[in-house]
Amino acid sequence: MDERAALDRLADRLSHAGDDAAVVDGLLLTTDMLHDRTDFPEGTTRYTAGWRAVGASLSDVAAMGGDPVAAVAVYGAPTFEYDEIAAFVDGACDVCDAVDSQYVGGDLDGHEEFTVSSTVVGRAEKPVLRSGATPGDAVCVTGTLGRSGAALRLFRDGDIERANNLFRFEPRIEAGRTLAGEATAMMDSSDGLARSLHQLAEASDCGFAIESPLPIDEVVDEVTSDAAERRELGVFFGEDFELVCTVPESRFDTVRSSLSVSLARIGTVTESGVTLDGSPLSDSGYTHGK
Repeated sequence: MDERAALDRLADRLSHAGDDAAVVDGLLLTTDMLHDRTDFPEGTTRYTAGWRAVGASLSDVAAMGGDPVAAVAVYGAPTFEYDEIAAFVDGACDVCDAVDSQYVGGDLDGHEEFTVSSTVVGRAEKPVLRSGATPGDAVCVTGTLGRSGAALRLFRDGDIERANNLFRFEPRIEAGRTLAGEATAMMDSSDGLARSLHQLAEASDCGFAIESPLPIDEVVDEVTSDAAERRELGVFFGEDFELVCTVPESRFDTVRSSLSVSLARIGTVTESGVTLDGSPLSDSGYTHGK
């Protein structure tokens, strides 16, 4: 079975399982594992790896409208090179600094493949769940889509510095905190826009009517040759860590103006089905371990 199927079967056994993070006595707890084969393409610097690994867990806290308290990480590699470890820690510290959190340490271990496991603890008085979307709400997404997919194309083409820059995303902690008082449902887009919409629809027992144009990053247009490629990177690829949320239609303009990051209205919550421009949108996206 794939990652999603395994998690679905395990969910009933985990009493504190939340959505993007577990909720325990007002605390948010989340952990992520990333490794060379599926997460760090050739050319990824250790600085970018530290930023991205810890950033992925910070994004889970953002997706529930929380404030991150602290992060730790486990660093496993075939050999320990001080400069590489120091660069990793610098990246982890800098992404935490960017969202007013702190990186407080971790562990080192030998491993046949460079592998990182990051954990973040956060707080949220009223965590935003995936289950509150209501027909008539506006469907929204922060920032732009397709950055990570575009970065992989740049890594492939040898534009390493630019690829690393694209690969370092800023977790949407501030946006999540603001949306916490307004959003009826929310999650991050780590598995892609399409899969996120299907997960929200299942949790909220609703549907979504999504309409073009979507806020696809301009770099995607530089690295793709046709509309099908553009759609693949912007809609299905994932790993962008933007927030996908629903807000009451009457509050959309107010919410958008209150954020320091862009918020695009991409559709409407419906009774059932997930469509893009009137056609069914397949439930596919990024899968770990593939």
